[in-house]
Amino acid sequence: MTSQLVLGGALLAAFAWRFRREPRRLSNGLLLLSGGGLVALGLLGDIAPGVLVVLVALSPLLVLGLAVLLIVNGVGVLRRERFRLGNAVSLLAGLAIVAVVVIVPAGFLIAARERDPGVLPALLLSLLGVAGYVGFVFTLVALYALVYSRLTPVPGHAAIVVLGSGVPRGTVPPLLASRLDKAVRLYRRERAAGHTPLVVVSGGRGPDEPVTEAHAMGEYLREHGLSDDVIVEEDRSTSTRENLTFSHRLLAARGADGRLLVVTSSYHALRAAVQTRRLRLPAQVAGAPTARYYVPNAFLREFVALLADHKVLHGIAIALIAAGPPLLYVLG
Repeated sequence: MTSQLVLGGALLAAFAWRFRREPRRLSNGLLLLSGGGLVALGLLGDIAPGVLVVLVALSPLLVLGLAVLLIVNGVGVLRRERFRLGNAVSLLAGLAIVAVVVIVPAGFLIAARERDPGVLPALLLSLLGVAGYVGFVFTLVALYALVYSRLTPVPGHAAIVVLGSGVPRGTVPPLLASRLDKAVRLYRRERAAGHTPLVVVSGGRGPDEPVTEAHAMGEYLREHGLSDDVIVEEDRSTSTRENLTFSHRLLAARGADGRLLVVTSSYHALRAAVQTRRLRLPAQVAGAPTARYYVPNAFLREFVALLADHKVLHGIAIALIAAGPPLLYVLG
């Protein structure tokens, strides 16, 4: 157990060093999860080994409990929001977990009754391995998103960039209002520290929107006390990447080339931060509060998007995990 504590401590030290240098690296989360997990296992093994055994024994029930919570949340989101695939992610995730929890044990029971179960056990191991991998990556991202959200922006930014979201009625809905309110608070904090940053509202016009997101956001900021001379409207972007790219170009044209403070919803903060790093922008991302009922579904949707952003890496990993047991069966 001592070796686990030493290795875990070393990994946590490496995490602290890398986090201080560049907090926008997702690989920081791997160091944090691995180091924290090893330290926790070492402490439990030394102090309360029985607790560790109980946790392992109860893990299927804990997973099933998580599935039930996701299903309940998914139903609640669909009742409050529009019925579409993006609002059903937590429901689908919960159902997928239930399917794995049911299929894998049932499959092994069936295989145990057969004299020659064939490739069935290998396929079940593949399913279990893929589910475990996705669960591990999700835990990593969720843990690191929580840590990143605790970062407090230090005043001294050249501009505050607010990422847009839908304005189907031409006015700012609650989700977007939360981002703008956060931006106003941060702007006033900058002014109190002696800085005068520009505030960029970023978002184009979708097919179901009567005005651009930037226009609606700009009007909201004016109504809340910000003057025209500090508001910059970026009204062409249709994605987070374009939000950041086009806003940076507008600021560069105005000579505002310093650090950026990007404001978005809490569930989107980590992915937006990763995007700023990939675009090589000197930026920090601050998350605005989101309605609690909406957070699980929205965060799961962001998790899927993060997987898609690194689809080659995760695709290879999933393919290797899925192919391993059947390949060993064939070769055996």
